[in-house]
Amino acid sequence: MKNLLVFGASSSRSSINKRLAIYAASLVKGAEVTLIDMNDFEMPIYSIDREQDGMPDAAVRFKKYVREADGIIISFAEHNGTYAVAYKNVLDWATRVEKDMWMSKPMLLLSTSPGGRGGVSILNIAAGNYGYLNGKVIGQLAVPSFNDNFSDAEGIKDADQQATLLELAKKFESEL
Repeated sequence: MKNLLVFGASSSRSSINKRLAIYAASLVKGAEVTLIDMNDFEMPIYSIDREQDGMPDAAVRFKKYVREADGIIISFAEHNGTYAVAYKNVLDWATRVEKDMWMSKPMLLLSTSPGGRGGVSILNIAAGNYGYLNGKVIGQLAVPSFNDNFSDAEGIKDADQQATLLELAKKFESEL
């Protein structure tokens, strides 16, 4: 059985991105899901000075989850056109634990928001950057108008977007 690392790149306790990531993971057949929460990885804001004082346990723990995963599903919250600061801080620390951030793991990248663009700006940034961090991006999808376009029971209500996600999930599954 393949192990999926799944999370919403958000510190919101009621994260719509976590809900989307969980739903996407449910579409991958025969996988065991390890769901993590960014709130469990709070640590000082990264700086070279703090790094010289030692690596936070939370950064080492996050990196362990990456190492143990066969594939990774992330759904990004977009804050002012970029990463949520909680996630960005985890990413900054984790790249210092070990330079090979994503270890060539297959990745499915998602984003959503209540607005009409669905976090597409941060999704494009992540998809563009993760190759440099040794991620193997299999696909990406932005889901706009989350509150109108998603239910936990039905998934994505827009038929074309749902079909796209199903196709991406199959492709991702074949790469595991």
